[in-house]
Amino acid sequence: MFTGIVEEIGIVRGISSGRLTIEAKKVLEDTKPGGSMAINGACLTVTSISKDNFSVDVMPETIRRANLGRLHYGELVNLERAMSAEGRFGGHFVQGHVDDVGKVLSLQLEEEAVIARISAPAHLMPYMVNKGFIAVDGVSLTVIDCDDFSFSVSLVTYTREHTTLGNRKPGDIVNLEVDIIAKYVERLKQRYNRGVLTLDFLEEHGFLKAR
Repeated sequence: MFTGIVEEIGIVRGISSGRLTIEAKKVLEDTKPGGSMAINGACLTVTSISKDNFSVDVMPETIRRANLGRLHYGELVNLERAMSAEGRFGGHFVQGHVDDVGKVLSLQLEEEAVIARISAPAHLMPYMVNKGFIAVDGVSLTVIDCDDFSFSVSLVTYTREHTTLGNRKPGDIVNLEVDIIAKYVERLKQRYNRGVLTLDFLEEHGFLKAR
């Protein structure tokens, strides 16, 4: 489990069939082989560690779902270790299971922030709502607007300076993971054949505290 709060920007130092090697420092401090690491939001298992880098194996399913297959030597990636039991929960529930990829459509300056418009596959849009959560390349962000085919997020200065999103440009492909709670609500709605969700229904299934 992750929170979408990027700890460090790593550098791709090795690419081979089914294997990535990433240069890093901070995230290596208490990481061991077999541990989980989110790379651009994709949860991968660390297979080896050296003084200044670590390696992970990348399965074909991950290549199909995420943008990791497009990485090249020297590219920057967002890194986050799995959440520790005593850590602060600063973002939202991020599994590291990338749902699909989107494309950066536009970047517009708005005072100190940059508004990024990102297209998304139609099957993900039902899980996005204004003020809801979305993980973009592993970064926990808040949806500020959405339509049937795209959504927008606000990138504050800190996010642009401490994640790879500050280097993104129109046309870039990004990993998307929608809010897991939204998935569960949608699944319940389908299972019970409910066209409209009510507060009583959400209360009954534990999504709201009993009134």
